[in-house]
Amino acid sequence: MIVFKKKNRQSHMTRAAALNCRPAKSLHITESRLETGEVFLEYPLTVRPWLAAVAKRLGKSDDVVQIKKLQLDAMGTAVWDLVDGHRSVRRIVKIFAETHRLDNKEAEVSVTSFIRELGQRGLLGLQ
Repeated sequence: MIVFKKKNRQSHMTRAAALNCRPAKSLHITESRLETGEVFLEYPLTVRPWLAAVAKRLGKSDDVVQIKKLQLDAMGTAVWDLVDGHRSVRRIVKIFAETHRLDNKEAEVSVTSFIRELGQRGLLGLQ
């Protein structure tokens, strides 16, 4: 008898469906360029409700919004610039592979993992 069953929170999407999605930037991001040309992002931190309740009990104020900062490297900046809400992930991978002279599979792994990471942080969403 299984007492604690782990819930599968991830919805499984096929590879083809994932590559046809169009990533779009979040509206809550402040984007700026550094002198090096790299992108610097600032975004509000999403606090889980139970953590906010604990912080409130410890005397922290509710209305304070914490801002996270993220500096993208040259490759991350290249992918970030390609995300416009109209191009599919497949198209972004193709452009990235051509620009950086990479194999399509290698570019696909790099771009999709980068998009997944930004999605987990709430900076990108898929349409």
